[in-house]
Amino acid sequence: MSKYILEIKKLKKYYGKSRGVEDVSLKLEKGNIYGFIGPNGAGKSTTIRTVMGLVNKTSGEIYFDGEILDTSDINTKSKIGYLPSEINLYDDMTVKGIFDYHESFYDKDISERRNELVKLLKINEDMKLEDLSLGNLKKVGIVLALMHEPELLILDEPTSGLDPIMQSTLHDILLQENKKGMTILYSSHVLSEVSSLCKDIGFIKDGVIIKEDSMENIMKDNYTYLTISSKDINKIKKDLKLEIKSENDNEVKFINNMDINELLNKLNKYKIDKLLIETISLEDLFNKYYK
Repeated sequence: MSKYILEIKKLKKYYGKSRGVEDVSLKLEKGNIYGFIGPNGAGKSTTIRTVMGLVNKTSGEIYFDGEILDTSDINTKSKIGYLPSEINLYDDMTVKGIFDYHESFYDKDISERRNELVKLLKINEDMKLEDLSLGNLKKVGIVLALMHEPELLILDEPTSGLDPIMQSTLHDILLQENKKGMTILYSSHVLSEVSSLCKDIGFIKDGVIIKEDSMENIMKDNYTYLTISSKDINKIKKDLKLEIKSENDNEVKFINNMDINELLNKLNKYKIDKLLIETISLEDLFNKYYK
């Protein structure tokens, strides 16, 4: 038994000469919530679609619980839940019909969990799929991904189309499922969601994972906000050579990646009226990585 439920090694996917992903490797430990983030076109969805067997990889290896992933294996399929970024279902069916159809795939009774999710997400099962709004269609997709209580849940932009109340409800559901042992791969470009949910995080850019670490370490060990108020502020700006986030009169807020001891040595020769060091936001880290 592997400690990793999902391992991706040197995954490459090309569409002719066009890049899908160039070199993606990651390990998703059991019981983790892993944030897979990057701007549109970075390779998040291509990676996920390759894992799900919806597109064929060009090269690389994908493992599920220590074994080569075979998405045609029924037993493996029953252990994975998947929510795509765009939901495409049989328009002429009702919501109840698609849930009944999905439920029929499983030997175990999943009706109780289905009904719990329908109630939590306030879904009208009598509606036809073709009449649903984008948000309500996304809620149907969430139930389909979760109702069989998978070991691994893969979510691609899960909150797109959901109103803020439903986004909060979904987050509560995911945290509860994670407490019960479910492992979650959460792909998104909405950074506030990732920072509030995920334990580990991987940044993908141009089809390559450029940074991977725990959320705690990423927020702690990289950059800080540094606010300085001083009559010598212009000299300090030239000396520090740091990126400026904002400035007003004699006060400047920098984005700082300088070692604290080096920073204090440089500032020691100036008269400082105010010095404030704060944890940087994930949004600004994102901007730093994607320049």
